[in-house]
Amino acid sequence: MATAKPLYERISKNITAYPLDEAREMAFMLLDHYFGLRKTDVLTDKPLPPNRTEPDWFKILERLNRQEPIQHVIGTTIFCGLEFEVSPDVLIPRPETEDLVRLIMHDFADRTDDVPILDIGTGSGCIAITLARFLPQSVVTGWDVSTKALTLARHNAENLKADVHFAIQDILNVSSDFNHRFDCVVSNPPYVTRSEAADMHRNVLDYEPDLALFVEDNDPLVFYKAVADFCVRHLTKDGACYVEINERFGEATRQVFAERGFTKIQVFKDIHGKDRSIRITF
Repeated sequence: MATAKPLYERISKNITAYPLDEAREMAFMLLDHYFGLRKTDVLTDKPLPPNRTEPDWFKILERLNRQEPIQHVIGTTIFCGLEFEVSPDVLIPRPETEDLVRLIMHDFADRTDDVPILDIGTGSGCIAITLARFLPQSVVTGWDVSTKALTLARHNAENLKADVHFAIQDILNVSSDFNHRFDCVVSNPPYVTRSEAADMHRNVLDYEPDLALFVEDNDPLVFYKAVADFCVRHLTKDGACYVEINERFGEATRQVFAERGFTKIQVFKDIHGKDRSIRITF
């Protein structure tokens, strides 16, 4: 009877584009995705499902060794305990963004009335959908400039049974006639400068969308300025804005909001001790 551990070892050894510890984590993810085997199942050498359909391991390993993200290979990723479909049209949700979402959920957990929320640059919909699922009092809107991203976000919302209104909208070009107000505005906008691309890995550069990643070096805070200007007009007086940031521009991003009259600005660090997100209120 075929068991999990020999297959796990074989996959790990054949993912050669990454260090062995990363290859092993990928092997665990593959066995979980294709056979429903958890890490403990693999380590205790549980039998493989008897009626399994074997994936094409050659093609899978070939894609991984080209440094295509494993999330694209299997088509999904886990974010805040929910499974989201991903594609090259959207950023792959990351743990740092989970921290931002948990902060919002904590801040609004006790609200019993409706909480209008806007997610600017929604991508896969991971922020908007998670908030809609875990804050039942929320009324969530997700904006993006990419029609392909919005198609995927709507698909994820349908799969995860989340009520989110998605719309195509560029935060750099919001009509002066727009008159809605929000208790919570959240954004994980493009914040990687073009000059930083030289230090990035192929699995990001070659497979994730430039549109969602990069800003020009001569105006790296362009989207934060737009979000701050939007919040001046459309954030309720007791509302809050949350943004994920480039670690290099923590103080500069804080200043963008301070210059627009926001008085309570808190910078939060990630698990590596780097400036990663900001909460802003009047």
